[in-house]
Amino acid sequence: MSAGATGDTLCFFVNGKKVTEKHVDPETTLLSFLREKLRLTGTKYGCGGGGCGACTVMVSRYRPANKSICHYSVNACLLPLCQLHGAAITTVEGIGSTKTRIHPVQERIAKAHGSQCGFCTPGMVMSMYTLLRNNPQPSLEDITQALTGNLCRCTGYRPIIDGCRTFCQEANCCQLNGGTNSGSKEENPEETPLLFDKSQFLPIDHTQELIFPPELILMAETSSPQTLTFRGERVTCVSPVLLEELVQLKTSNPEAPLIMGNTKLGPDFKFKGVVHPLIISPIRVLELFEVTETTHGVWVGTGFPLSEIWAILKKLCRQFPEEKTELFRALIQQLRNVGSQQICNVATLGGHIMSANPNSDLNPILAAGNCSVSTISSGGWREVPLNQEFFLSFGKTVLRPEEIVVSVLIPFSRKGELVRAFRQAPRKECAFATITTGMRVLFSEGFRVVEDVSIYFGGVGPKTAKAVQTCATIVARPWNAETLSQAYEVLVKEFDFPPSIPGGKAEFRRSLTLSFLFKFNLEVLQSLRKMNVIENIVVENMEPLPGEIQLSQQHFQHVSKGQSDQDPVGRAIIHSSAISQATGEAIYCDDLPKTDGELFLSLVTSSRAHAKIINVDVSDALLLPGVVDVITAKDIPGKKTRMFSGYDEEMLAQTQVSCIGQIVCAVLADTRAHARRAASAVNISYEDLSEPIFTIEDAIKRSSYFEPRRKLERGNVEEAFKSVDLVHEGAIRIGGQEHFYMETQSILVLPVREQAEFKIYASSQSPTSVQIAVSETLAIPANRVSCHVKRLGGAFGGKFVKTVILACITSVAAWKTNCAVRCVLERGEDMLITGGRHPVLGKYKVGFQKDGRILAADIQIWTNAGNAVDVSIFVAEKILLHLDNAYNIPNLRGRAAACRTNLPSNTSFRGFGVPQVACVIENLISDVGLTLQRPVDQVREINMYKGPSLTHYKVEFSPENLLRCWDECKAKSDFCSRRIAVDTFNEQNRWKKRGLSIIPIKYGIAFSEGVMNQSAALVNIYQDGSVLVTHGGTEMGQGVHTKMQQVVSRELHIPMSKVYIGETSTNAVPNTFISAASFGTDANGMAVKNACQTLYQRLEPVRQKNPKGTWESWVSAAVMEKISLSATGFSRGPDSYIDWDKMEGQPFPYFTYGVCCSEVELDCLTGDYRTMRTNIVADVGQSLNPSVDIGQIEGAFMQGLGLFTMEELKFSPCGLLYTRGPSQYKIPAVCDLPLSFNIHLLSDSNNPHAIYSSKGIGEPTLFLGSSVFFAIKDAVAAARKEVGLSGPFSLDSPATAERICLACASPFAQNQEKEMG
Repeated sequence: MSAGATGDTLCFFVNGKKVTEKHVDPETTLLSFLREKLRLTGTKYGCGGGGCGACTVMVSRYRPANKSICHYSVNACLLPLCQLHGAAITTVEGIGSTKTRIHPVQERIAKAHGSQCGFCTPGMVMSMYTLLRNNPQPSLEDITQALTGNLCRCTGYRPIIDGCRTFCQEANCCQLNGGTNSGSKEENPEETPLLFDKSQFLPIDHTQELIFPPELILMAETSSPQTLTFRGERVTCVSPVLLEELVQLKTSNPEAPLIMGNTKLGPDFKFKGVVHPLIISPIRVLELFEVTETTHGVWVGTGFPLSEIWAILKKLCRQFPEEKTELFRALIQQLRNVGSQQICNVATLGGHIMSANPNSDLNPILAAGNCSVSTISSGGWREVPLNQEFFLSFGKTVLRPEEIVVSVLIPFSRKGELVRAFRQAPRKECAFATITTGMRVLFSEGFRVVEDVSIYFGGVGPKTAKAVQTCATIVARPWNAETLSQAYEVLVKEFDFPPSIPGGKAEFRRSLTLSFLFKFNLEVLQSLRKMNVIENIVVENMEPLPGEIQLSQQHFQHVSKGQSDQDPVGRAIIHSSAISQATGEAIYCDDLPKTDGELFLSLVTSSRAHAKIINVDVSDALLLPGVVDVITAKDIPGKKTRMFSGYDEEMLAQTQVSCIGQIVCAVLADTRAHARRAASAVNISYEDLSEPIFTIEDAIKRSSYFEPRRKLERGNVEEAFKSVDLVHEGAIRIGGQEHFYMETQSILVLPVREQAEFKIYASSQSPTSVQIAVSETLAIPANRVSCHVKRLGGAFGGKFVKTVILACITSVAAWKTNCAVRCVLERGEDMLITGGRHPVLGKYKVGFQKDGRILAADIQIWTNAGNAVDVSIFVAEKILLHLDNAYNIPNLRGRAAACRTNLPSNTSFRGFGVPQVACVIENLISDVGLTLQRPVDQVREINMYKGPSLTHYKVEFSPENLLRCWDECKAKSDFCSRRIAVDTFNEQNRWKKRGLSIIPIKYGIAFSEGVMNQSAALVNIYQDGSVLVTHGGTEMGQGVHTKMQQVVSRELHIPMSKVYIGETSTNAVPNTFISAASFGTDANGMAVKNACQTLYQRLEPVRQKNPKGTWESWVSAAVMEKISLSATGFSRGPDSYIDWDKMEGQPFPYFTYGVCCSEVELDCLTGDYRTMRTNIVADVGQSLNPSVDIGQIEGAFMQGLGLFTMEELKFSPCGLLYTRGPSQYKIPAVCDLPLSFNIHLLSDSNNPHAIYSSKGIGEPTLFLGSSVFFAIKDAVAAARKEVGLSGPFSLDSPATAERICLACASPFAQNQEKEMG
């Protein structure tokens, strides 16, 4: 063992270059080393917990035993740097760049339009690149599996899959549209324009890849491995080579944890503040990586990562007869769901077992399969069975602290033995299970009598548990309905599920235990039939839900035949930064280089929901290494509050706090790690005030509102109710939603140190708001503050109000210290502090005729605004302005209130209240259809606006395009024939149901406050003919910069290649407004057009003198003739308004329409579902860029799918947000993509109110994700029909598996014993 004071030297390679580090802190991760030491910022920090994939890199190692090189993808945020001795690391910069050559993976993802904001793109690239290094000709299943751990919030995944599937060699894997364009029957695909042409892609040449460094091969082959020791500020890591050394270390330090993949300890270090003075890393102990076959089974080393365990078991399944591999196959099934590819590449079998997680996927099946572990300690070897005595509680087993698990015995199955595993989780993949189970049964040969049975569950308590009583009920009895019926009766009582069970979902969990036993029963009966043990029993075949992604279609119009080839408007142009994003060269706020003396700011937030601040003690924090200062409200030289909607919001709380997560102060230190440790050392004393308010219902009871409350009404609602045939009252709750932009809130403030000038780099949607707020906070003129935004890694409305406050706090720190200060929020604190979409409670009373016509509706909407007003009043207003959605209800009344509660304030989010209110009105429509027992689509159709129409706020409009979208969507989705097919499927299947829905949206574009619709731009033409454009919009992935390039290209008649869009900055274009409301292209496009027309007119005399000249010659001549080649452009935008007293106005210049049809297949026993097919027809006017618009439609739809079916925010009883990262909060992943995802842009649509007759599209189609929610509701209604239930029923949003399963009202969900057999 090395005894050096600073530890041993670490040697590894990064992108082919040798790296030697002599002072490695075991707490340093590969990600921080890459970004901060090597300045390789293409690898992104997204969550810090291995849950998003933004930090994916490839690790390569040489294996001397078989002289092979293995490549595997990893999460750099979890991988300790000290474990990389002898490894080669490849980052996105190492495979290609715009300066050398781009790699085909980078090219194809970019040119297939798979990069929008681009923050996730390097991780996607590296996951795919690693797959190709291991498998040059992957299948589509290989691709989707490789991308399971990579999240994207922008694209909706379809274009990423399309780009990647061009590497497939399977027949028909990539067709048309560059990979997907299986058009409708009546369309000729050859006449359909393509989003991309795969024939133009660079071929992949594996001979051009980086080779594994020969020096590392030589080192592995010739050097004698030595124990390595690495010492850090708080932690020492020892990496032994010999098993004997490992035993000695563990004997001397029994409490020191073993670290292999760091997937358990890493998050504990980072998020729970757990510190182990000594950690032991046995990744080089060869005995942990051995496979030994015996007559009873296979001993597998515990050091193997789970992905290799999967490969080993697959090989064994091919090697041995099927009857011997029952357990192997059950484990293979579970291994596909344990975690992402990156996690499974490092997480080990031993680590999984010893973590003793009560929700473990593998432990129940290992225990049910009679597995055992071989351990070693100073006392010698012993074999310990994995049974009910092995697991004691969360994280604790029967093993002694000094014992080391070396291998696991996985037994062969016997003849007549059946082994199955089941799980249910909040997301299909990469999610901790709610309930898992392993079940094994052994029959006497040729008989149905049970010789042995073993049933284990995870998620039923604090440990993996055996259903002892249930097994006793089954064993030695025939497997029949009577036995199983008694087993259900016993099982329902065997495990205690109190309402207070950790993780909640008590009723759902109990239901799942019964459902899984029933599923096992079906599987067993199927097997007994195959073995000819039973006959004449019809068993429903519970096949897994479909999962194969089909070819999809993206249909849009050709540009007109007379359009110049040089004119890019209307063409599918890739995002202007897509290539740079795919190579990792695109710069985001936190990628900016660190300046000399720069400090890092970490926030200290409240731990109480409603309390008086007694004292803020920072003494302990100031004593910690690297800490410079603490910033409080007293340090603010100017305004200490920001006003929104007439309410002041403190930037730093002074006397009291009104939610958990409210910012109290901030700590400054020399590094991120030091700042965060110091922030946790600040002690705040509180005195609780009155009982806090958390729910809308409590706020209503206590009349806690932000004023004003709004109302819109037309007709005479009360009188109408008296004349209708039927009246129904109902309600629905729509949960909140986290933005989950991939780039967290990021601020960098640079004091210029002259005349109080500050430069601010912010991930903000509104640079001017940041500029003005900082100037007022520092009490300096606005002309001393410039705010710069290059790009944002996603925003969705979440980088406006809170970003302004964070920028102000960071600026105060820079002002006080006269140093550059950086503030980048952790994912967890970002989710805690910044709020999200407003949760809504909608109640309604509806009056309608027997034919389905709705004559009256009275709707009340309450939103949970949180502790500060933020934009909640405006959200309530927009809710009322979209109260009608697509329906002409002659007597309509709507009231909306923003409830003041003690949760973090909610804020703007893509859709701005429209998805919530549209869901309420669609649920109302659904209730009408269910009450009348009429198809809901007919009720929708009969109530739609038709002909010249008037909204409920007295605006005339034509719904022609809305009706066209409806008719085309029904036709392109084959709605009528599929409705019949769905009904037939439901008649033939008891436990699986399908649902179909078709949903419209009418969405008002632009701000209802006219002043916010103005915009400006600056266009400069340089002597070489190149053009620089700066405008007021911020690039968030929505493609506004790309579209501005297209506008300039058309107006100046030059190629797009000559146009560059500079950063958005307040010193170039002042007094701009937020990029939001789907109005960025409309507003800035007109301003850019205005500036270009001015310049083009100035060049007219030059062109007349030399009509055959070139653009460059005209520009050169203009300079010689002293013609200004710089021009500002301006657009007033529409003068929209709404008079709330008169309940009328013109809040929107136009509407964007869309209709979506979705079909789902539902597992009634678990609540799991799969979206089989989605068809969207969207009216985007004359699309400026079909690829960008289709990308926006798909991304919004998937975000809506998350909102309405899976994304669930959970709070503790005291108001603490539980779901503060990707491990707890699940956004849609690749596995949630509709299997057939088809987008059609409405043809021949014109819009005189926007540039080039286009329409805003960023927000409207998010609501169309609710088509999946209502398809689920349709399937649930079919399931309820099986148990005699009909009519309206409650299903709140999101329609999680828990809510779906319980709404299906199966005997298991109702805990009834009848019918269970």
